[in-house]
Amino acid sequence: MEVNIEPKKDYNPEMHTTEHILNQTMVRMFNCGRSFNAHIETKKSKCDYRLNRDLTEDEVTEIENRVNNVINSKLDVTEEFYSIEEADKLFDTSKLPHDSGTKIRVIKVGDYDACPCRGFHVSNTNEIEKFKIISHNFNGEFLRIRFKLISD
Repeated sequence: MEVNIEPKKDYNPEMHTTEHILNQTMVRMFNCGRSFNAHIETKKSKCDYRLNRDLTEDEVTEIENRVNNVINSKLDVTEEFYSIEEADKLFDTSKLPHDSGTKIRVIKVGDYDACPCRGFHVSNTNEIEKFKIISHNFNGEFLRIRFKLISD
């Protein structure tokens, strides 16, 4: 049985783990699903969501507060492996490459988020600096959120 468990994406682990937290926060607040497009960089990153409007400033503040509360909760970030059949029942596996192997790696941020992923992550959220949304806009088709991590 072949297992492809080596992470393929060389994202910044802090930013990439923050993307997971932001995605779950957006799902919980807006029921919009995880980002369908993301560009993760060390200095700033962006995520695109299928939301049919822009955010209010109160919503921006609420997202920042929720993400930072998760970061400050010092949650362990762990990995588990599932068969393809199990993963298909529990998670959206549509974004996984076809060469993902017969076992699917799922990253868990405490009990806050669980998502199939091949990227690199921190081992605990206490390794992540403060989350800040630097801009957001709705372009008529989707919502884009740009964010960075800053020192307190």
